[in-house]
Amino acid sequence: MRFDLSDEEWSVFEPLMPKSRKSARPHDRRIINAIFYVFRTGIPWRDLPERYGPYTSAYNRFNRWSRRGVWKRIFDALAAKSRDSLYLIDGTIVKAHRAASGAKGGRRIRRLASAVVGGPRRSMRSSVARGDH
Repeated sequence: MRFDLSDEEWSVFEPLMPKSRKSARPHDRRIINAIFYVFRTGIPWRDLPERYGPYTSAYNRFNRWSRRGVWKRIFDALAAKSRDSLYLIDGTIVKAHRAASGAKGGRRIRRLASAVVGGPRRSMRSSVARGDH
């Protein structure tokens, strides 16, 4: 399927999977594909297609692995294999300038750049056009 891991991707991913405990886990690859499908499409867990099995299996596995730090270990291992791993940028580390917060400031009604330069005015609200003459 479109969002599923290819055989090559799975061969890289499979050794990083946590080892099975006492009971056998159902189809790791299917569960991983289900989790990635939810993240790539942004659908709710309940809307997971039937081909991935019960949505509760994927949801519970994701939560369990999150609490145990499995996803962090997988990410670290994959990043270590990548030559460009030092160039990853995450939204949690990017900071915006304080002026980017959208605070009010400056003139309330701003003139178009073309009007300031002296070029023809392309569009204006009627209240602004009357005040500028």
